Amino acid sequence: MIKYTSSKQISLEDFIQPFGGTLSKESRWVKLAILLPWDELVSVYVKSMSQKMGRKAVDPRVAVGTLIIKHILRATDEDTIEFIKENPYLQYFLGYAEYQYEQPFASSLFVSIRRRLGEQAFEELTEHFMTRVHKIEQKINLKRKEESTGSDDSTPPGSKTEDSSGNEQDEADTKPKHKGHLIVDATVAPADIKYPTDLDLLNDSREKSERLIDLLYVPEKGKIKPRTYRENARKNYLSVTKQRKKRKKTIRKAIRSQLNYVGRNLRTIEKLLDEKGTQGFPLTHNQQKIYWVIQELYRQQKQMYMDKIHKISGRIVSISQPHIRPIVRGKSGKEVEFGAKISISLVDGYSYLDRVSWDAYNEGTDLISQIESYRKRFGYYPEWVSADNIYGNRENRAYMKNHGINYSGAALGRRPKTLSQERKELETERKKKGRQRSQVEGSFGVGKRKYDLDLVKAKTKVTSESWIGMVYLVMNIARFMRVIFCAILKTSGFYLEKLEKSNLVRLIPQRLGIARYKLVTF
Repeated sequence: MIKYTSSKQISLEDFIQPFGGTLSKESRWVKLAILLPWDELVSVYVKSMSQKMGRKAVDPRVAVGTLIIKHILRATDEDTIEFIKENPYLQYFLGYAEYQYEQPFASSLFVSIRRRLGEQAFEELTEHFMTRVHKIEQKINLKRKEESTGSDDSTPPGSKTEDSSGNEQDEADTKPKHKGHLIVDATVAPADIKYPTDLDLLNDSREKSERLIDLLYVPEKGKIKPRTYRENARKNYLSVTKQRKKRKKTIRKAIRSQLNYVGRNLRTIEKLLDEKGTQGFPLTHNQQKIYWVIQELYRQQKQMYMDKIHKISGRIVSISQPHIRPIVRGKSGKEVEFGAKISISLVDGYSYLDRVSWDAYNEGTDLISQIESYRKRFGYYPEWVSADNIYGNRENRAYMKNHGINYSGAALGRRPKTLSQERKELETERKKKGRQRSQVEGSFGVGKRKYDLDLVKAKTKVTSESWIGMVYLVMNIARFMRVIFCAILKTSGFYLEKLEKSNLVRLIPQRLGIARYKLVTF
């Protein structure tokens, strides 16, 4: 059951604090609380929840806002709850009417919140947020235009304008068909798992299968517990793993030994399950899932051992997270990564999460759908597309040529000896757009260094996708705050007070040429 009151943010004066005083307008959490479209974000979160049935749920704004706080602060689930208890600014951001030293919910509920959202929900959250961003940016641009011209030159939608010949034409007819710069690329969001080796995976499978045998075996008079040889298996495993340099023959012999132990344990488990008969299935859902994963992992490892190969379709690299697959990237220091492969579109510094896949794929196949998504969002095709060489296949080039889109990659075929002036200008612009492609690499770096994209600590497929989606939503929020801050400094309609000694001096970008000014009104 949902209880949510629509979101008009209370004023700072109305927020009650037991120790008196008022909150500062300069706090980032105060500004974010005003700028975020809370009603739209909450509507996405409550889609899968009943309005009348069930126990009273956590306030949807608190649930969504707590996830935003967690990733901005890069805190654990437990620490995030503690920060909210201790910080009145965070409570104001979550919509509290007064400060209270109580946890909003148990930290274990983060799992249910992530599971309720998922990848599709974060696409909707991003769309709602970006809609709000575009509206605010339009107001800022309109304010600048009014101040620069001294009058309101804006034309309302649907009105008619006159062209150079004096003829009237609809504004819809003058809407550009191509505008903007689309940058696309793909990366991997590594999962929080131990680096998998065949020997370690088999040893882990053996230990888990031994626990299942201990669970299924019921001591009875005259009945002997099935042998597992676990002590010998453990000694054989340690004798190899402790070696500093392992020979291929030694590793192969150890793998064969562990395969024999795991195969014996699986046959024992099947026998014990058959003995249960009609008494009911004795394993819980999680135990049954582990049993299935061990069976598949044993089949894969045995097939690779017999065929003397190291590749197989749908290879399992973690028993606890069987959805994770190895992604071969071929980069220095990280030839293989283990996690979700994601495709990103970057437009004006804002990132859009286009695809999350747990299987390896050719990111070049995503370009057409990314361009169509761009047209759906903005109403026109991009003028330029910057991408890696893998995106420059013939199909993608033909598609962009048919739609009048310029591509930053080099043209196929032999370069002509002489170029026309128009072709030279286009080639210069192509190289410039190609250099701007590095912006998406910076976006990946920010996500992985600052917002926990480098180590996804969620355990299931759905919660991991929610983790990745929230990272990109928070990155766009941070980008929006920087844009708003710089826009306020550049807009003369906002008042700036000169102050020789201010704590905000370090926050003002030096490239704006503004030194030692303090923001008075927001």
